[in-house]
Amino acid sequence: MAGYFSHIINDEHLVISAERTLFWENESTLIVADLHIGKTGHFRKAGIGVPQQVYKDDLHRLLAQILFFKAERLVIAGDLTHSQANKEMDLFRKWRKDFATLDVQLIKGNHDILEDTWYRDADIVVSHHQLLLKKFLFVHDVMTDTIAAQKGQYIFSGHLHPGIVLRGRGRQALRFPCFYFTKEFCVLPAFSRFTGAYLVEPKKGEQVFAVVEKEIVPVKGR
Repeated sequence: MAGYFSHIINDEHLVISAERTLFWENESTLIVADLHIGKTGHFRKAGIGVPQQVYKDDLHRLLAQILFFKAERLVIAGDLTHSQANKEMDLFRKWRKDFATLDVQLIKGNHDILEDTWYRDADIVVSHHQLLLKKFLFVHDVMTDTIAAQKGQYIFSGHLHPGIVLRGRGRQALRFPCFYFTKEFCVLPAFSRFTGAYLVEPKKGEQVFAVVEKEIVPVKGR
């Protein structure tokens, strides 16, 4: 087991990272989903004492992945933001200015409800439904969105926050976030660690890569 795992789709080399990112090597593109920036701030506003450090740690992880892979483009498969603007979103905009040369592409998710001017001022290119880059199609919710995928195109999605249960001896079982690959699409784990998870049950021919602490654990479908 290791923190990175190589994977090939449509003859394109991808690197699966235990930091919940996917790196598309030939296009120097880092792919993530469901950052939900501002979520911890909304919880604090509601009187629930979630520390801001949770959000800052997410930003630091994103920074580290961009620098590690030397990414030139960042693709976000929806839910960059969580709700209305707050101070955490202001912090993200300051963070964004430090990466002025980074091309940031967002496919809007159901939580991305800010005015278009906010994304434009943050130098984020917004696609409202889907984004096609070569033969990879990016959407937010592959399960419910109307997707006009063509033959040979592979879809990357977010929204679901997929998780998998790994079982040990006896009744031991633990739940972990995961990358969920089928023959037609991949659902990425939520990048933010301040999210829940929807359990997936991979079928035969499908693959799951569980994120266990700092390692990637391959799990084959039954």
